[in-house]
Amino acid sequence: MKLILAVVQDKDSNRLTDALGEKDFKTTKLSTTGGFLKEGNTTLIIGCEDELVDDALQVIKDNCSQREQMIAPISPMGGNADSYIPRPINVEVGGATVFILPVESFFQF
Repeated sequence: MKLILAVVQDKDSNRLTDALGEKDFKTTKLSTTGGFLKEGNTTLIIGCEDELVDDALQVIKDNCSQREQMIAPISPMGGNADSYIPRPINVEVGGATVFILPVESFFQF
């Protein structure tokens, strides 16, 4: 058994959750915040059998698109100067960051 942790952009989370449900993957949805853009993300926790991992990854890939987003300058006032961005820039957002972990045991009470 494997535990899949998929961090996706909020814009993709509902579509992904629906698509996973259609394929009978059970998910737990957590609201999270990204570090760089400080925007909302969703982390999905998915437990599945080893032979279904590739199917789950394909559903994630098919429903989480990458796109460019313009971000406005961020002032260092009252914040960390290390994250200062002097002018608007395009950054790639979206897609998914996926971690797959082995599950030694699983209990449901």
